[in-house]
Amino acid sequence: MRLKKGLYGLKTDLPSEEELANRLYQPSYISFEYALASYNILPEMTYSVTSASTKPTRTFMVDDKVFSYFTIKKEAYTGYILIKREGKSFLMAQPEKALVDYLYFVVLGKKPNNDRLNVSSLQKEKLFEYAALYEREKLTNLVEELL
Repeated sequence: MRLKKGLYGLKTDLPSEEELANRLYQPSYISFEYALASYNILPEMTYSVTSASTKPTRTFMVDDKVFSYFTIKKEAYTGYILIKREGKSFLMAQPEKALVDYLYFVVLGKKPNNDRLNVSSLQKEKLFEYAALYEREKLTNLVEELL
């Protein structure tokens, strides 16, 4: 099965959608709504796999699944970990980084502000450390408001 130019998979052992997200557009790590839903910070699941990248914003569709990549500055391209699940492995933002990535785009007016976020389990210090990477006072203020 051809997934993308130069990216192939066997029908009997296809990569997970998370692995596919990491491989479709590199460098990238899963973040934003998809990661927030995975961590139960966002109460609903998303229809697309959302990722952060230092490359230009892009969207791909593979077998009716949408993979969206949003550009962040190189200085903010950190805060992700390797997740291993059911024999598959992929890069995903830590919960605090996924939230800050999301809020950065809220501040830019490119994503809606979701008032149903459950931030009670997040580490306040990490949130402010990640927000500082973007060097935007509005982002730091939004993080403060959420807490």
